[in-house]
Amino acid sequence: MEPIAKTYQPAEVEEKWYQRWQEQGFFQSKPNPRKPAYSVVIPPPNVTGVLHMGHMLNNTIQDVLVRRARMLGKEACWVPGTDHASIATEAKVVQMLKERGIAKTDLTREEFLKYAWEWKEKYGGIILEQLKKLGASCDWSRTRFTMEPDLTEAVLRVFVDLYQKGLIYRGVRMVNWDPQGLTAISDEEVVSKESQLKMFYLRYPVVGAEGEFLTVATSRPETIMADVAVCVNPHDERYQHLIGQQVQIPLLGRAIPVIADEYVTMDFGTGALKVTPAHDLNDYELGQKHNLPVIDILNDNGTLNEKAVLYVGQDRFAVRKQIAKDLDAAGLLVKVDEYQSILQTSERTGAVIEPRLSMQWFLKMAEMAGPALQVVEDDRVKLYPAKFKNTYRVWMENIRDWCISRQLWWGQRIPAFYLPDGSFVVALTAEEALEQAREQSGNSALQISDLRQDEDVLDTWFSSWLWPISVFDGFKDPDNADINYYYPTDDLVTAPEILFFWVARMIMAGLEYRHDVPFRNVYLTGIVRDDQGRKMSKQLGNSPDPLDLIAQYGADGVRTGMLFSSPAGNDLLFDIKLVEQGRNFTNKIWNAFRLTQGWEVNAELLFPNEKATEWFQAKLQDALAQLEDHFDKFRMSDSLMTVYKLVWDDFCSVYLEMVKPAYQQPIDPETLRRTTGFFEQLLKLLHPFMPFITEEIWHLLAERGPKDYVCVAPWPKQQAVAGSADILSNMDRALDIVAGVRNIRNQKGLGPNKPLTLAAKTDDTALLREYDAIIRKLSALTEINAVDAAPAASVGFVSGGVEFFVPLEGQIDLGAEKERLGKELEYTQGFRASVLQKLGNEKFVQNAKPELVEKERQKLADAEAKIAALEQSLAAL
Repeated sequence: MEPIAKTYQPAEVEEKWYQRWQEQGFFQSKPNPRKPAYSVVIPPPNVTGVLHMGHMLNNTIQDVLVRRARMLGKEACWVPGTDHASIATEAKVVQMLKERGIAKTDLTREEFLKYAWEWKEKYGGIILEQLKKLGASCDWSRTRFTMEPDLTEAVLRVFVDLYQKGLIYRGVRMVNWDPQGLTAISDEEVVSKESQLKMFYLRYPVVGAEGEFLTVATSRPETIMADVAVCVNPHDERYQHLIGQQVQIPLLGRAIPVIADEYVTMDFGTGALKVTPAHDLNDYELGQKHNLPVIDILNDNGTLNEKAVLYVGQDRFAVRKQIAKDLDAAGLLVKVDEYQSILQTSERTGAVIEPRLSMQWFLKMAEMAGPALQVVEDDRVKLYPAKFKNTYRVWMENIRDWCISRQLWWGQRIPAFYLPDGSFVVALTAEEALEQAREQSGNSALQISDLRQDEDVLDTWFSSWLWPISVFDGFKDPDNADINYYYPTDDLVTAPEILFFWVARMIMAGLEYRHDVPFRNVYLTGIVRDDQGRKMSKQLGNSPDPLDLIAQYGADGVRTGMLFSSPAGNDLLFDIKLVEQGRNFTNKIWNAFRLTQGWEVNAELLFPNEKATEWFQAKLQDALAQLEDHFDKFRMSDSLMTVYKLVWDDFCSVYLEMVKPAYQQPIDPETLRRTTGFFEQLLKLLHPFMPFITEEIWHLLAERGPKDYVCVAPWPKQQAVAGSADILSNMDRALDIVAGVRNIRNQKGLGPNKPLTLAAKTDDTALLREYDAIIRKLSALTEINAVDAAPAASVGFVSGGVEFFVPLEGQIDLGAEKERLGKELEYTQGFRASVLQKLGNEKFVQNAKPELVEKERQKLADAEAKIAALEQSLAAL
């Protein structure tokens, strides 16, 4: 065997083992009736994406679950893939073309798509390759892409089916328009941001009443040219005389009516609302109710069109600044106030959303939402943490129709075909569309060239809501072996912000097309934030590059660092110290391995470590029971901490210290055999969290067969240990005695190996006899004696109700120690006196906050306890 490296070198280990796992086919999965299935589908990252801290957390958790399932003997299948991300990818391609001096408008759709596929093939798989660096054990042979032919066909089939069922319709509705992405987006793609906005108070001249004005407050003066009315509350006495009259739009001069509706709040702004149906959802509904016209003054890109008359061709925000100046100059601006409000922005581009009337395709949601809510209420789909069930319920009970069309070229093109007369048919292919069109129109002479396919594509989420079915080809062949074996999947790990974007919709699709839920458990991770609580982003410059972290600290160190403080549903305050702690843990494991490998064996030695090994076996079984409970409840941080404490505290810091032979002395074969067995069990428990170092040590620990990897080793089974509770309790008592002796060593500066004796004032010496060797070894004691009284010149402590004493005569300078203790006693007595004086002040006790008074009382109690201990130590000396 080659000599073991002094320090663990992750860079030399990680690529080697990942390649071997793949060569052995350990991650590949196929239906196996002899095993229970365990399947997970990856939340497909955008093809535009690169690995960020959120991906690191999400995929580490998935990998932990999948690796453990594999070790539990399940047929584990983790399906990877990417999402075509219509808006984000089209923006990337447009930018690429711009850099080449090409405008999208200069290209045909087919030409643009050639460039888009070129971009996708070059950059689309980067993030999946990066996930391999993290150790993700996906079945890469199953990698899917939401726009590959089979998945695209599934999307189109579902569109046609839902249209035929009357659930998809086309109509003019108010939508969220992204002027930068040049497309409609769904309500769930709108991000609300608190912002400091301005409220402009404008004078609308009353027609036929010289010098009279109606003052209207608006945050969007650039839209006044689209006003069609001013609305007041019918019970507002200020405006009773104006109802039915007309006012003029400032600057523009067009006359519009004053109408009345209880929708208007009398105590907000001026109580007079300008009605702009084309650019506000509530105004649109008000306009419908009062039969008002609609004037849309905005172009797709947020500039003003000819219908505005004024400021044509200028950007909406540039107009806002200019019109305020022009209104002021015309004496039509009363004042401008600042106020805190919510700004609606596009999740994809960050642009401020424009509510806009637009002809779009919609999916009715109410009918599908009912069953999807019920399966979560009944826990057929369990949300972790359960607090999200309420959030889910509120959303599902107030669901709106889903705008599923997008004004883009990259994506699945809507399979609707328009006839020359403007009517349309919906069909999977142009050939099917032609057949329907001929039948619908009665014109058998129609040709495919007479039909025009809809220009829009489907919302990206309309493909990813089918993901758990489509990745197993459940639409292509609804009865194939994969879908029957792996569906429903087991666990979904995702972020709370896409609970509705994706999770709810996948549940709807699963119930609609498989009559079953798509997964049984949904683990909702938190957001990774910096130590100041800010969401990590490249813009803020507070997000480290995950690959840089892996290069510096090793993948295992980063994985454990991410999991140390990531409770489900709660945000993770990332601190580089967590990753350093993860790296330190890998070093601790490596050093423990090196220690055990450095022991020489003497076959003639008897086995002296029965107590130590039975105790660690009980500890191991106790940890296994805790782990089972944590995993069952998806407490991932707690799972890791259970293993961490078992390895660092119990195995490395205690067990190995109990059993290791004296310096340069051999060890007995039975202790080494049991210790190696414990190490193998620990490597199995650690493997899901730290796959690389565990595989490396597994192969260095013993000769292994060609398929003998910890990656596929069986998960340790719980085994009852007779008398486990007593074993653990007795060892705890023994270790508490050790801690008492070590504390005295630290206090008196006696060093860890200076020989001492210990005296116990007790008649019950059973525990001391039983654990004599362990206590003496861990405390560096020469002997332990039972005594009737405290020995002279000794320092004591209490453990388990028994007084223990460490004689110090000859160990320290007693005179100097008495002097030191006397000074410390004098200082503490003075401190107590100052606290007593404070508490004796009635004004302080009566007026100070209760928590401050309680704090002072605690100080007093601590001081008195310390004085008693110091007096006892002085008396003993």
